Amino acid sequence: MQFLHPGFFYALPALLIPIFIHLFQLRRFKVQEFTNVALLEKIRFQTRKSSQLKKWLILLIRLLTIASIIIAFSQPFLSNQTVQKKTSETVVYLDNSFSMQAIGPKGSLLSRAVQDIITGFDENEKIGLLTNDKSYKSTSVKNLKTDLLSMKYSQNQLNLNTLILKGKALFSDSKTSSKTLVIVSDFQQQKEGILSVPDSSIQVVLAPLKPINTANSYIESVSLEPSLNTNYTLNVIGKSSSKTSDSIPVTLYQDQRVVGKSILEKSKNYQTAFVLSNTLEFNGKLSVEDTQIPFDDTFYFNIPKAEKIAVLAINENSNSTFLKKLYAKDEFLFQSQNYKTLDYSQIKSQNLIVLNGLNQISIALKNSLEAFMDTGGVVVMIPSKNGNLQSYNQLLATQTKYRFEQTKIQEKRITNIAFNHPILKDVFEEKVTNFQYPKVQFYYPLTTTTNSVLSFEDQQPFLVQFKKLFVFTAAVETKDSNFVNSPLIVPTFYNIGRSSLKTPPLYYWIDAENIFDIKVNLQKDRILKLERNDRQFIPLQTNFNTKVSITTKEYPNEPGHYSVLKDKDTLTQISYNYNRNESQLYYSDVTKIKGVSIQNSLDTTLKNIKIEANVTWLWKWFVIFALILLAFEMLILKYFK
Repeated sequence: MQFLHPGFFYALPALLIPIFIHLFQLRRFKVQEFTNVALLEKIRFQTRKSSQLKKWLILLIRLLTIASIIIAFSQPFLSNQTVQKKTSETVVYLDNSFSMQAIGPKGSLLSRAVQDIITGFDENEKIGLLTNDKSYKSTSVKNLKTDLLSMKYSQNQLNLNTLILKGKALFSDSKTSSKTLVIVSDFQQQKEGILSVPDSSIQVVLAPLKPINTANSYIESVSLEPSLNTNYTLNVIGKSSSKTSDSIPVTLYQDQRVVGKSILEKSKNYQTAFVLSNTLEFNGKLSVEDTQIPFDDTFYFNIPKAEKIAVLAINENSNSTFLKKLYAKDEFLFQSQNYKTLDYSQIKSQNLIVLNGLNQISIALKNSLEAFMDTGGVVVMIPSKNGNLQSYNQLLATQTKYRFEQTKIQEKRITNIAFNHPILKDVFEEKVTNFQYPKVQFYYPLTTTTNSVLSFEDQQPFLVQFKKLFVFTAAVETKDSNFVNSPLIVPTFYNIGRSSLKTPPLYYWIDAENIFDIKVNLQKDRILKLERNDRQFIPLQTNFNTKVSITTKEYPNEPGHYSVLKDKDTLTQISYNYNRNESQLYYSDVTKIKGVSIQNSLDTTLKNIKIEANVTWLWKWFVIFALILLAFEMLILKYFK
C-alpha cells in the first residue's frame, strides 16, 4: 500500500486523546461492608466486569475510527497491474501567451508551470506538448527540458476548440489507450466564447492559473497631427486596469536619447501629448513604468521622411483647378497636361492619373493606362457629358466586366456613403445622414452596385472602385454637378491619392498583414531587405516602375525599429509593436465550460493523472470502515448494559 499524502500521518498522535479520556474516566470502587452480602457481591462483580468490557470496546472503536479517518485523508492506493497493461497518453497544452508573464504566488505564471511540468513527469516518460507556436509529439521531458526552460512568449493564444484539435493530433491512433489533454492557461477572455468541449474521445483537464494582481498599465496607440510653427503634436493614449493608479509616468525617446517626459492622468482618460520638431526622420520609443506584464510597456513609432506622391491630371475641355488645390505641394507632385499634347513617357513615373472629363480615350492611352495599372498605378476616370461610350468601356474592360450604359439626363442626389470602404473608413467619427447632398445633372448607369464608394438615392453608383481603377459615373464640374463644392470631395480625392502610394504609417502590429510602398526604382534582379540588430530577412515584395510594394505578416516577430535596405543603403525606417489584445487582464469563468474537469493546481493535476493510470484507490473503503465503526459505537452505547 502507498499513500498520496503521507503527511497526514503526523496526525496519528491524536489517537492519544481517547486514551487519556478513557483513563480519566476510570473510577476506583469503594468497598462497603454489610452483614449478609454474599448474593450482592456476586452481582457487584458481574456489573463491574461488564462496565470495564464496554469501556475497552468503545476505546478500541474510537481509536480505529480516528486511525481510519487519518488513513483516508492520506489517500492510500495499491498498484493496479491490470490498468498498467492499458497504455495511457498525456498531452499538455502550455499557454505561453504574453498574459502568462503576470506574477503568481511563486513567480511568473509561465515559469512556474514549466517547473511543474519538469518535476511532474519522469525524465523518460513519453508525453506530447503543445504551445501557441510549437508542438512536440511523443517525446520525453528530458528532451524537452532545454526548450521548456528557454521558452519565449507568444502574442497568439489558441482558443479552446483550436487547441483541442491540435492536441488531438498529438495522440496516437490507438483506440484502447486512455487519452488525457491537460490545458495549462490563465484562460484570458477571448472574443470567441468557450462553452463546451466538442470531442468526448479524450479527457480534458483544465489547470487554470491566476495572477496575484490583475492591474496593468500600457500605451494603447499614438497619432500625429500638424501643430503650430511647423511642428508636430504626438498624441499618446494609454490605459490602465488599476483601480488605485491615478497617473502613469511616460518617457519619450529618440533612438536611445530621452527627449521628453509626461504623465498619463486618469482624469484626462490617460491621454497626453508631446510637441516634436518637424525633422526629416524620428525613430521614437515611448516607455511606461509598470511591474505587471512587460511586453506592452514599450511602444515604438517612426516618423519617416515624407515621400511625395506623383499625380498627373489629363484634361481636355475641363478645368483642373480643383485638383491642383486638392493635391497640394507639401504631399503631392501635381502636374496637368492636355490630352492632345500628352507626353506618354510621363505616365510610368506617376502614382496617380486623373482622366478629367475626356471625351475620348484613345487605344494608345488605354494601353498605356492598362500597363500603368498592372504595375501598381491608380487611375481615376471622370467622364464627360458627351463622352465616347465605347472608349470608356474599353478602359473599364481592363479592370472589370461591367460596362457603362447610355447617358441619362436626370438630376440625382448623392445620398449614400460607404463608411466602411477603405477610402472613407477613417474619415467620419460617426455616420452622417443629415448633410447637404450634392447633385448631378446626368450620369452613366452601371450594371453593378458592388464596390461603390458613393451612391445615388436609388443605389446606383456615383463613385465605384474596380481594382486599380476608380470610376465616377458623372462629371464633377460646376456646370454639371456641385460635387466640387461638397465637403465629400476633399477626403475622397485625397484618400484616393494616398492609396496610390501606401507610405508606412507611424507603426505596424506584429503578426498582422501589413502592406506598404517604398518609392524607389529597382532593377529587376534587385531586392529590398529589412534589418534590425544586424539580423536581416527578405520580405514578400513586388517591384513596380516607381515603387516596391512590401508585405509583412509572420516576420518581423519582435518589436522595434527596422531599416529598409537597398543593398547597404537605408531608405527608411519601419516600426513594429505587439498588439494589445492581452493587455487587459480579463479572465474567463472556466466553471461554465462543459465536458471538462478542473483542478486548482497543476502539480496536483499531474500527480493525479499519473496515479489514476496505475493504481486502485482505497481511501473510500477507510471512510466506509470509519462510518461502520461509528455505527457500532452508537449501538454499544445504547444496548450494551
